[in-house]
Amino acid sequence: MERKKMLAWQITKYGKFEDVLHMASCPTMKIRPGPIHVRVQSIGLNYLDILTIAGKYQEKGPLPFIPGVEAAGQVVETVPDSSFQAGDRVMTVGTAACAEYMAAQPETTFLLPENMSYEQAAAFQLVYQTAHMALVHRARLQAKELLLVHAGAGGVGTAAIQIGCALGARVVATAGSDEKLDVCRRAGAEVAINYREDAFYKKIQEISDGRGADVIFDPVGGAVFEESTKCVAFQGRIITIGYASGKIPSIAVNRILLKNMDVIGLFWGNYRYHDPERVKQTQAELYRFWDAGKIQPIIYRKYVFEALSEALAALAGRKSYGKVVLNGPHANS
Repeated sequence: MERKKMLAWQITKYGKFEDVLHMASCPTMKIRPGPIHVRVQSIGLNYLDILTIAGKYQEKGPLPFIPGVEAAGQVVETVPDSSFQAGDRVMTVGTAACAEYMAAQPETTFLLPENMSYEQAAAFQLVYQTAHMALVHRARLQAKELLLVHAGAGGVGTAAIQIGCALGARVVATAGSDEKLDVCRRAGAEVAINYREDAFYKKIQEISDGRGADVIFDPVGGAVFEESTKCVAFQGRIITIGYASGKIPSIAVNRILLKNMDVIGLFWGNYRYHDPERVKQTQAELYRFWDAGKIQPIIYRKYVFEALSEALAALAGRKSYGKVVLNGPHANS
């Protein structure tokens, strides 16, 4: 690239984001090699960004590094014979998103629909890909089945609610405040349960006349997973996608046997390497839902680029709902 410098957030040591993040003018050569260079307009923040900065995420890169994995922007440079060209509006998932420019790989980069903004695009790919692949490809959710979505007001939770509704399922969600219960209902949940006030597994038994939930979508783990085993239906499926509680659960396998249930894992990131064609198919299916008006990201707030620590604090403190979006250094310019 001809540009010698770019504005970026960096860390030189692992730790709490409020202690180790600093803004710097970095050489563009620090962008990882990639066939597509994108001028970042909007960045989608995720809880995994906090874990990555702390050195606690399952994928750990060398120091120093630029955090962030999800962005939307405009292509400024490509290699010859690329399917993208300068000026294309794209969304991408990769590395080093919290910067003025980002290197992108074609297998996880997609053109934006004409009626999708950069902010919506930055809040779209990771959570909707995860939710769709979990519910459709892994858990095989069917119309009229009962779907229970934990942490329903979060980014991936609201995506799972919307996709469950789009598939014709009955959707119940859990959340921890009246405001977040309203977010779950806005996303399409038929019933929203305050897990701080009610034992959700008892509520599910009431709602289902004792049958239980056919599919349980769990990004929380810990005690939530344990209680979920009490209300999963015969031949039901629990799909585990993360451990926001900080506790990785375990299960006595006789419970799996007695209920003839499936416990299924989904780590979307591995599909980028093992089955990139699945990622493309999923994106196409998501765009069909988007065109039909069945899915749309719920954005908590859009922060200016200089307020990254404040934005991450909203995520870390469980204050936010839906997706938190950070503007690029020169958003809309």
